[in-house]
Amino acid sequence: MSVITAENISKKYIIDHKRSKGSSSIRDWFSDTYDNLFQARKENTFKEKEEFWALRDVNFKIEQGDRVGIVGHNGAGKSTLLKILSRITNPTTGQVQINGRVASLLEVGTGFHPELTGRENIFLNGAILGMNKEEIRKSFDAIVDFAGVEKFLDTPVKRYSSGMYVRLGFAIAAHLEPEIMIIDEVLAVGDAEFQKKCLGKMRDVSESGRTILFVSHNLTAIQALCNKAFFFEKGTLVDQGDTTHIVTTYLSKVSHKNLVRQWDDIESAPGNEQVKIKSFQLLPDYQDNLRHIDVRTPMQLQFEFWNLEEDSTLNLSMHLYSYTGECIFNVGTPSQSFSRGLVTGSCEIPGHFLNDGSYVISMMIVKDTSTVLYNMEEAISFDIEDFREGVTWYGKWPGYIRPQLNFSISQTEPVVND
Repeated sequence: MSVITAENISKKYIIDHKRSKGSSSIRDWFSDTYDNLFQARKENTFKEKEEFWALRDVNFKIEQGDRVGIVGHNGAGKSTLLKILSRITNPTTGQVQINGRVASLLEVGTGFHPELTGRENIFLNGAILGMNKEEIRKSFDAIVDFAGVEKFLDTPVKRYSSGMYVRLGFAIAAHLEPEIMIIDEVLAVGDAEFQKKCLGKMRDVSESGRTILFVSHNLTAIQALCNKAFFFEKGTLVDQGDTTHIVTTYLSKVSHKNLVRQWDDIESAPGNEQVKIKSFQLLPDYQDNLRHIDVRTPMQLQFEFWNLEEDSTLNLSMHLYSYTGECIFNVGTPSQSFSRGLVTGSCEIPGHFLNDGSYVISMMIVKDTSTVLYNMEEAISFDIEDFREGVTWYGKWPGYIRPQLNFSISQTEPVVND
């Protein structure tokens, strides 16, 4: 049974480029005076108001029990969609049909009255969902315990921190048993422990047959929690379907990678009178028929260059950097003598070694172990995506490397019952 049906929904906003009269400064006054006196003829050439379509002709159906992840760049229309589904704003065109009670957590403080206490806001939100006092009381203790705000329960929520707002908002949305639960990226406000609790609770909610819509840039969490996904781009629903397929499609479009550099003509190849670069490429051994690199993916780095001198003692030095400039490691080949001609080198980067993130590789050709003949900076760039199994925590895994080490745990002495 379809619990949400969207038919040709679009949302238009009007962007006003004209300065507000109430916020004018002396400089603005002189600028406006000049415009009024000398620019009147050009007034028709500048648009003070501009139409912006946050969503355009979006169609989909969501079945009962679906767990739908929504991915896309910032500004793709994801949050606008959730506001329409939550009845916070109406679509400009099209219509949405929703069958069931909806609980939303879209922004810090959404649905709270700042002058009311935490206790009063719990009952207010329950009433908005159509629940009576007895139904709310049954879940009250669980909400307070999950949110961890017992000490501040009778304090007006306007004095809450953003973290307390989010904890209480999520606890209310998750425990008052709505048929449809809508969660935006607002979970990123919470700390690591809270995110873990939220993701675990969302898993429990999904297993109870309720419908979840989840917007997040954490693709690992979306893959773990959601059976379907939507990919939005510039207000358009680009693709929808199986989560793995959608995430792979999304990553293939947003990945900033340059895995191959090649020059067939020695004359135009980069280098100097001593060496010239022929090719430099990173060859991933993609896992599970995917087309993106994740933390499991083994890679081979292959490098070719022309040596233009006789009897040169050379070696290669490879530097791997994070996108923020930290050198993760530097490795080099043994140094050996080469005659004129083509020289090749390769390096294996195993899977389960680098953490998810963005990386660049630079390569040096070194003579006599000390003289750099040529430094090819940032020759290769690539992204590594996250992948996890058997783990319920989907926050950022710390560090630049993520090796699989022989790390064990065991029971050394059983408990003896008296």
